[in-house]
Amino acid sequence: MIHASRTDTGRTAAAPVAKPVVLVENPQGRSPILLICEHASKHLPERYGTLGLSADQLESHIAWDPGAVGVAKELSRLLDAPLIHAGVSRLVLDLNRDPSAPDSIWTLSERTTIPGNQNLDADERAYRVREVYDVFHGMVSRFVEARVSAGQISGIVTVHSFTPVYQGVPRPWHIGLIFNRDERFARSVEAGLHRDPALVLGMNEPYSPADRVFHTLERHAERRGLAPLMIEIRNDLIRTEDGQASWAHRLAPLLREGARTL
Repeated sequence: MIHASRTDTGRTAAAPVAKPVVLVENPQGRSPILLICEHASKHLPERYGTLGLSADQLESHIAWDPGAVGVAKELSRLLDAPLIHAGVSRLVLDLNRDPSAPDSIWTLSERTTIPGNQNLDADERAYRVREVYDVFHGMVSRFVEARVSAGQISGIVTVHSFTPVYQGVPRPWHIGLIFNRDERFARSVEAGLHRDPALVLGMNEPYSPADRVFHTLERHAERRGLAPLMIEIRNDLIRTEDGQASWAHRLAPLLREGARTL
């Protein structure tokens, strides 16, 4: 496993080692698909404390995408695909947003105020961009460029989860496929998922690129002509390891077939 992190200056040699900002698993994987999970972690580095949130809030969807990294890791194994995932909570900085976006650092998530993110000055924002965003996306860029040069990549898939209820409104979908101008990957996986008549599938639901959730794929896939696909799975379906494995086994053959058509 490859990992990258930056630590605060002034730490002594005896200080605990900081958790990496970005981790790369199965970097030599032979699949032409790169998997990314930007909201894999609920970890808050020591300098942020709890950001004024309760333990329950730090376990909830506002801190990470529950179950997503478990699905991504099992997909990595089944597909023999490299996986890049975050080691820091999106409460510090949302890696799937442009740093200039107002929701790059959340001050309010659904109905929860983030006290530790209120009234941040320019220096603190710049610090988070440098130490989190730049480290993560720098690793992704270098990895993708190396795979492109070697002719080893044709598509990038990001794995996310969403809440069953948002702002008091139930969400009916079991899974959503998010896509933009390049629909190749999404349409191929859609066809496979439609074989299950009991499955409620959302196309560009519960989010779409208009919600600014496509940043990672815009930056690393679309600009290079690689096929992008964002997968959103309802998080009550992947809370357990069995649920994560079940969804990975459902998706792996569809992603494998989709990659063959690119």
